[in-house]
Amino acid sequence: MHFTSTRGNNDKLTPSKAIIKGLSQDGGLYVPSDFPNVKQELNSLVNLTYKELAFFILEKYLIDFTEEELKDCINKAYDSKFDTKSITPIRKINKDYFLELYHGPTCAFKDIALTIMPHLMTNSMKKNNINKEVVILTATSGDTGKAALEGYKNIDNTKIIVFFPQNGVSSVQKLQMTSQEGNNTFVVSINGNFDDAQSGVKEVFNDKEFIEDLSNRGYLLSSANSINIGRLLPQIVYYFFSYFELVRQEEIDLFHKVNFVVPSGNFGDILAGYYAKRMGLPINKLICASNENNVLYEFFSNGIYNKNRDLKLTSSPSMDILVSSNLERLLYEICNRDCDKVNELINNLNTDGMYKINNYMKENLKDFHSEYVTEDEVKNTIYKVYKNYNYLIDTHTAVAYSSLEKYKKESQDTTKSIILSTASPYKFGKDVLNSLGIIDSSNDDFSSLDKLSHITKTPIPLSILKLKNATILHKRNCKKYEIMKEVKIILKD
Repeated sequence: MHFTSTRGNNDKLTPSKAIIKGLSQDGGLYVPSDFPNVKQELNSLVNLTYKELAFFILEKYLIDFTEEELKDCINKAYDSKFDTKSITPIRKINKDYFLELYHGPTCAFKDIALTIMPHLMTNSMKKNNINKEVVILTATSGDTGKAALEGYKNIDNTKIIVFFPQNGVSSVQKLQMTSQEGNNTFVVSINGNFDDAQSGVKEVFNDKEFIEDLSNRGYLLSSANSINIGRLLPQIVYYFFSYFELVRQEEIDLFHKVNFVVPSGNFGDILAGYYAKRMGLPINKLICASNENNVLYEFFSNGIYNKNRDLKLTSSPSMDILVSSNLERLLYEICNRDCDKVNELINNLNTDGMYKINNYMKENLKDFHSEYVTEDEVKNTIYKVYKNYNYLIDTHTAVAYSSLEKYKKESQDTTKSIILSTASPYKFGKDVLNSLGIIDSSNDDFSSLDKLSHITKTPIPLSILKLKNATILHKRNCKKYEIMKEVKIILKD
């Protein structure tokens, strides 16, 4: 097992080196040299705890980590920071299953990977005898930022810098980031959208002269986005865990297939499901659920990826993305790992804002189905699920649930489906409250949360409740083209 770039340079990196680098020098993303097939071992995995399963899967990829090192990373990540021992519990609602991925410290699915990634990074640095200070540079559409800040705060020899769109995250997400404690944390809002933040951060990573200058000053640049393989791999675990949970609950028999429905923006979460399927997990369809920024829906529908449109700001801001970085890893697989083809497509995207895949690649997308959901459908779905089943979901989960309903109607597929519930409804409380028919016109977001809690008789997560009296610690702001300049200013402070 080693890791190579989607764009074809000759690097064959150990897992720890791929984690440290984050992004290849040719701009490509690191991918595993192969997918270990564990289909014949499924029977022995059914009753493993989350930690045990995480070890089983991650050791297949992180082969230069010792058993002791990897178990230490896992134990430090999946502890009392999560409010449930199962880490990712599953709830049966009517005939479907919601995989609740928001029981970690920031109430979003990003916690699953970003509680372990700092420990993987620290071990990787020691393993490679690197004594430099790591600079974690990340763009966020909302959830990654807070989860990364929380994971990396006060980690020795580390600085973390997070850029987020000033008007492209929920008020709770913004407060979570701007009130972040930690002597090594830096948060900067930009006057632009997530794609601006992401492209600005990539520009920094691709500036070889700047990276060399950082190296000479004792810094090493890396990322906490899902472009980093150390962030992506831990997400494979909850696909296996949720499948086995249905087996344990006797909802399915072992080896029976299930569908997974994933609200998708940057494509990392659903890509982890694709990796799980390549490893032998019995998956029928991976249903890619989009909001009104439906570039992924169009890609899976007609093979054309076209970012030439205005970004829409929706009630599911973590999906308000027009350039899905992790899709490059899927392109690499469906063109049979033809790096020249990947480069051609990415160059077309960079120059023309679009690309079209060939029929061979389209045929290799048969594992996927796509749907997209309007803002009105999101509201109606939240209302309907709560009214019919007394179960509260957030706006992103509503996109997934509505997409599943559309898929069932048009396909008549009766395969049991697991919906990835990616965030607590209290991260988007005002929109959820409005969806329930309670029009809240106050400017006090915590008043909305109190009202939502009172009406639904559900508790506000403690980590969000604490924000009520939080102090704003980060007030940096820059123009979308000043990200490089801002990084330089921070590292000189």
